[in-house]
Amino acid sequence: MSVNQIATLRSALVPRTTLLTQAGFILGGTFFLGVMAQIAIPIPGSPIPVTGQTLAVLLLGTAYGASLGFATFAFYILMGILGAPIFASGSHGLARFTGPTGGYLAGMLLASAITGALAGRKWDQKILTVIPTMLIGDVIIFTAGLFWLHHATAQSWSWTFSKGFTPFILGEAIKIAIASTALPTVWRFVAPK
Repeated sequence: MSVNQIATLRSALVPRTTLLTQAGFILGGTFFLGVMAQIAIPIPGSPIPVTGQTLAVLLLGTAYGASLGFATFAFYILMGILGAPIFASGSHGLARFTGPTGGYLAGMLLASAITGALAGRKWDQKILTVIPTMLIGDVIIFTAGLFWLHHATAQSWSWTFSKGFTPFILGEAIKIAIASTALPTVWRFVAPK
């Protein structure tokens, strides 16, 4: 496979996959998501903590591509619902998906597919296109999260934004900066010009 045909980091590093390697990527990605979710800082008065999970989603979605990124996050949600303590702060169960945090998880599922699709168009290889890719992913996550949080808590939109968005702005800017510099840097080593 030539450099011009390589679409994602996963395909650049492991060009040929089998069902077994795909399962390995899904399990490894689920473990990574679970570890990053444990980096959790509670926000006073909010059911939503600041976590490393969004950074993991942005990185995995772009590195894995749309299909594998989506499948990995779907498996992560399923394992968390079934009782694996892999959601933020070691939590688990269906209530995490149906309660106030569910919209963020649903948004992350969609964002993993969208950022993966953009990476398939090589948007993760250059700083000028990777930043919009990460911003699009974050917009999807927070749009779904805020609508769901508003509905689940029956609070005002002002409360919803103050507890579900405003405290995250700085952290998300840092995560986008990390992902936006890390991905093009890795690509320079994987596919040198």
